[in-house]
Amino acid sequence: MTPTLADVRAAAERIQPYAHRTPTLTNASLNQKTGAQVFLKCENLQKVGAFKFRGACNATYALSEEKAARGVCTHSSGNHAQALALAARMRGIPAYIVMPGNAPTVKKNAVAGYGGLITFCEPTLAARESALEAIRRETGAAVVHPYNDERVIAGQGTAALELLADVPDLDVIIVPVGGGGLLSGTALAATALKKGIRVIAGEPEMADDAFRSMQAGEIVASVNPKTIADGLLTSLGTLTFPIIQEHVEQIVTVSEAGIVETMKYIWERAKIIIEPSSAVAVGVLWEQKINLRGLKVGIILSGGNVDLEKLPWQTSRAA
Repeated sequence: MTPTLADVRAAAERIQPYAHRTPTLTNASLNQKTGAQVFLKCENLQKVGAFKFRGACNATYALSEEKAARGVCTHSSGNHAQALALAARMRGIPAYIVMPGNAPTVKKNAVAGYGGLITFCEPTLAARESALEAIRRETGAAVVHPYNDERVIAGQGTAALELLADVPDLDVIIVPVGGGGLLSGTALAATALKKGIRVIAGEPEMADDAFRSMQAGEIVASVNPKTIADGLLTSLGTLTFPIIQEHVEQIVTVSEAGIVETMKYIWERAKIIIEPSSAVAVGVLWEQKINLRGLKVGIILSGGNVDLEKLPWQTSRAA
């Protein structure tokens, strides 16, 4: 079933004792640079450093005591893995996490630090899914998909509830899109709360499967994407795509150079740490492929988990 605004509100109530209510910040130099009034919803300051804690927390605490006792399991390149590991630890249950071997070291360390029981696999969706299925069969743990899960989608939508509570007269909300959990949850919540609000997604040019999916009218798989935005490598889900089709105005692609420039600008001017996936959303304004000048624009900064040994403006990838 497609989640509703009621499900998002129920998720907000469920996770309220556990998740941070993150701040909404403004930055005069960013407004001047983009020509818009920009409001940054700082999910980089969420527990585990990403919005993913909302969905993982909602899914974990929605389980019955009997189901929860067997634990939870998932596959994730990082942020969802951390989120589920922490949510499970908070509930006192095991979390079995399948991670690709090439996930950023900072994210591997964080998952282990939160008590996640990690199984490494090859960096392909097929390898992730087969490893996860084996764990599910062995343990009986409940699968909490990173995005293709109604409870996760509803949980992610709670960030938009808070953003619109802070700034009720927003014209536009921009979020990054990978698997579409944040985008679909945001779109459901925002369009139900405020008639006429525009929901737009940012996506890397080098991983533009969601953009192509919208053009094609069906899910186009992400095949071997090459982008610095490592949190946006997955394909859309069967639950997220129909919601995006119905409620999202458009998907705008952002160049790799634009991602790096935007990320560096936010670090320098706004004094907050964001990861490349977050910078993709800001990059929609930065590259000005669409005209949002003069509008009130909310941007959900999806996360701030960065490998400080591999900053993009200090490596050849930024060239």
